[in-house]
Amino acid sequence: MAVGINAMPVTFAAHALAVIAAIMVLVWNISYRGGLAWEAENKNLIFNLHPVLMLIGFVILGGEAIISYKSLPLEKPVKKLIHLILHAIALALGIWGICAAFKNHNESGIPNLYSLHSWIGIGVISLYAFQWVYSFVVFFFPGGSSNLRSGLLPWHAILGLFVYILAVGNAALGFLEKLTFLESGAKLDKYGAEAFLVNFTAIVTILFGSLVVLTASAKSPSSIDDADSYSYSAI
Repeated sequence: MAVGINAMPVTFAAHALAVIAAIMVLVWNISYRGGLAWEAENKNLIFNLHPVLMLIGFVILGGEAIISYKSLPLEKPVKKLIHLILHAIALALGIWGICAAFKNHNESGIPNLYSLHSWIGIGVISLYAFQWVYSFVVFFFPGGSSNLRSGLLPWHAILGLFVYILAVGNAALGFLEKLTFLESGAKLDKYGAEAFLVNFTAIVTILFGSLVVLTASAKSPSSIDDADSYSYSAI
């Protein structure tokens, strides 16, 4: 059931938070952590790609994919295509971000997949990929029957939001994990500018994710009184 508000106004605040979160994570990794690189003697620069790609690529673009389908006043086929492409880009950048973390660990002699953040991360990216592939086949090409699409629609919506909420929560967990390492290993000032920047980036990320979920639960701006006007779907 839809929340009794229009999705369009909520998206304005969500877009603003997305821009703020993107700027904050870039400032953190470029100004405070030394920059970004795929090949570098300083392996920390490789790892810096991970939070940038996971936040901007996976969480923000993934959220924008959900928002786009619900809020854009466009024809359904156009919204489906935008929704599909944004999710594909989010998935690709998320995979790249995970590869950056593995590359950093392998070249630095750090074990892989030892933390709760990494376990949840692998689960989230796997579910995201599964969701995208089966949605492409059933809802886009070659496309399932009307009965099949109708039956899978509620599961598509529920699984999509579930995976997205997990992604946002795991992003916050990742910020906490990295900040804890910096404070204990690099002796980062717990009340310094960088610590506050990381914490506030996590807060803005959570707020953005909350608005994405609210948008998915709100009424579509479409004037057509059908099921898609009041539900989140990619059909």
